[in-house]
Amino acid sequence: MTAVIYTLGVLAFLVGVVISIALHECGHMIPARKFGVKVTQFFVGFGSTVWSTRRGETEYGFKAIPLGGYVKLVGMLPPAPGDDPHAVRSSNTGLFTQLVSDAREAEYETVTVEDEPRLFYRLPWYKKVVVMAGGPIVNVVIAAFLFAIVVMGFGVEQPTTTVQQVSDCAISDEEAGRACTANDPPTPAAEIGLLPGDEITAFGGTEVASWDELTRLIRANGDQTSTITYLRDGASQTVPVTTSVIERLAIDDPERVENVGFLGVSPEFAYQRQGPLYVGEVMWETTKRTAEAIAHLPVRMVDVVKAAFGAERPDDSPISVVGASRVAGELVTVDDPTWAERAQRVLTLLASLNLFLALFNFVPLLPLDGGHIAGALWEGARARWARLRGRPDPGPVDVAKMLPVAYVVGIVLIVMSVILIYADIVNPVSIS
Repeated sequence: MTAVIYTLGVLAFLVGVVISIALHECGHMIPARKFGVKVTQFFVGFGSTVWSTRRGETEYGFKAIPLGGYVKLVGMLPPAPGDDPHAVRSSNTGLFTQLVSDAREAEYETVTVEDEPRLFYRLPWYKKVVVMAGGPIVNVVIAAFLFAIVVMGFGVEQPTTTVQQVSDCAISDEEAGRACTANDPPTPAAEIGLLPGDEITAFGGTEVASWDELTRLIRANGDQTSTITYLRDGASQTVPVTTSVIERLAIDDPERVENVGFLGVSPEFAYQRQGPLYVGEVMWETTKRTAEAIAHLPVRMVDVVKAAFGAERPDDSPISVVGASRVAGELVTVDDPTWAERAQRVLTLLASLNLFLALFNFVPLLPLDGGHIAGALWEGARARWARLRGRPDPGPVDVAKMLPVAYVVGIVLIVMSVILIYADIVNPVSIS
């Protein structure tokens, strides 16, 4: 049964990935069509075509390798200044010049005179930004939607005021994990007879509705005598308690150690639904972690290469779609979760993936969407500067000149993908 559930988790994740890719490409195609651009292809995946169908002027389909997708917007590359876009130059010198010339030739092979007004490069710069940013923005919306389902629908595991465990002795954070000895003083909770299952409702006469509130009251109590109120078997009891003082990490600054009041209980956890503001907090924290991961990706790839040849692989190592699929399988089987927890875990993984895809695609390098956005923004800035100086509009930015960079970046991304996939097969990241 575990194998079946594992497989279902992998398949559910892969279906989510395919849908995310398709919606990303819709984010490009829909505004492009609204602006009149001719769209001839809409494919999910790369490589050989598995299935396709034509609707109007656009061919839709799936390709063999579901690691991305693309929309063919006709006229992405402008013709060279002074050139007839349908005429092939008689000669080219230099490898890069030949690459650019060949790309222009391929771009205009099927362009007719009727297509001329519908070429992408003729769009105003701000419409180009809308089209190219549409894909990553859709991924952001998907991430927000999935996080909202998880946080507002299923809820987030939060500590409650119900006691799960009573510590026998007071041990500092530095000594956490060791067994109690005869020299260790008993915890205040053990001394007053608190038991697992007791629900703490007030401390020092102040009612508490959350674990955070209770923690702050206990910490602030130092070594003073106070009262604690709790429910046991439906009956409320209030007893005096003298908290001890122990070293703990500060709540507002995890780098600082402070002496605080200590009771000696740990809480039960329960799923609690949160509001939209919490969704925003989750999005912001995940965005910061994702941006940091992308910034350090080249350095962390060194560890992946080492892991591919036998070195120990860090738990927070970058992974490919293959690795993420394995993680999805483990998430739905580890710790024998409920079906709701399984759905929550897969949706959270998909939300994080979509946020990564969005931020990665905003990197201002061709062939990523961010490269095209940067070109369009430069086009707008250049036109504005020309107007301020009383000069004519210099026209569209010739992104074809950046094709050599795009090819290099593309090759690097392919190599990274191959290394990640290989490492995920021979030395995968495991959460169990």
